[in-house]
Amino acid sequence: MSQYYLAPLEGITGYVYRNAYHKYFTPMDKYFTPFIETHTKRSFNTRELNDILPEHNEGMYVVPQLLTNNAEDFIRTAKDLATMGYQEINLNLGCPSGTVTARKKGAGFLSVPKELDVFLEKILEQIPMDISIKTRIGVSNPEEFDELLAIYNKYSLKELIIHPRIREDFYRNKPNMEVFGKALDNSKNQVCYNGDVFTWENAASITAKYPKLPAIMLGRGVIANPMLPEQIMQQSDSDDESKQRVRAFHDKILTDYCRVISGDKNVLFKMKELWTYLGCIFTEPDSYCKKIRKAEKIREYELIVDSLFREQEIRKGAGFHL
Repeated sequence: MSQYYLAPLEGITGYVYRNAYHKYFTPMDKYFTPFIETHTKRSFNTRELNDILPEHNEGMYVVPQLLTNNAEDFIRTAKDLATMGYQEINLNLGCPSGTVTARKKGAGFLSVPKELDVFLEKILEQIPMDISIKTRIGVSNPEEFDELLAIYNKYSLKELIIHPRIREDFYRNKPNMEVFGKALDNSKNQVCYNGDVFTWENAASITAKYPKLPAIMLGRGVIANPMLPEQIMQQSDSDDESKQRVRAFHDKILTDYCRVISGDKNVLFKMKELWTYLGCIFTEPDSYCKKIRKAEKIREYELIVDSLFREQEIRKGAGFHL
């Protein structure tokens, strides 16, 4: 049976979200933090530190993700994380954002494989922790992954998490399952699949095709439908119980954001971002989500959410859709 991981989504899957998810739904085997960009003159800003403080992540296996192309910065930051008790660090080689890739970070680091090779050699010599990598299959051509996989195979990694798109795809087009299948067969490190697992049918198709696949990372699919891992494992409860849990989950996130963020506007920004995904699982959410996007006060927002949960149901087999 595959393990399931929570993908890092910047702005959403921080510690407030992780704690609420962990309380109300089947716990993930691993929770990956939104990326922390390393710096030469400091380790963590206040937001980053709050996200990784051990007391904010109790009872969960959390993996901090770092974004950098500087080995010394990675090593220093990883050592700081080790003092907090972290056992594993993840290197982000997947972010397709133009502002990131222009600096040869994230998926942009894949454009200079020789430099990446030197970087990996340096960090793996000096880090007394497990290192995993989340990667795309190239920048502009899937054929680039042959060279990249040869580099990854030189090193003893905790895991290789593969999102089988090139950087230029961003999140368009379909994942390249041919390249992923070859990687699964030829990787010397354990492989995890990531990409477009939006429903239990998506997961069933992947596990049927790759029965020995040890792990699947869930991103937009589980943000939209937090029952997704349970549905994949055929452990979901009744519709009424599911809706009650989603409501309790939502309320905990709102309460905790109100506690740690000041101002209705800032709290609502976070909740509106969540509803971009969560609205996907309800029967007729559009009018409610439109009102949520326009809400300016938390009390106004709460009344809209009350109506949505009272008047709408969770669709069977629901999942994320664009």
